[in-house]
Amino acid sequence: MNKNDLISAVAESSGLSKSDASNAVDCVFDAIQKALAGGDEVRLVGFGTFAVAKRKASMGRNPRTGEPMPIKASNQPKFKAGKGLKDAVN
Repeated sequence: MNKNDLISAVAESSGLSKSDASNAVDCVFDAIQKALAGGDEVRLVGFGTFAVAKRKASMGRNPRTGEPMPIKASNQPKFKAGKGLKDAVN
């Protein structure tokens, strides 16, 4: 399922027009993105938790030349599935 499929499914199940469903989906994604950028985590009970993981700087290797190269520290978004989602999949 891609974003357009998600918008169509939301429109169909909620009775919204596709443009309203598209706006709703975009607003949800924006809200999650802003919360994570602000250092918060987003918990959706029964679905899962979006959070930010901090990765430390490290040394890696260039795959072509084999020479060592530094990898900068970064923040990575992560998602942990909740019990409801895990149960629905299994």
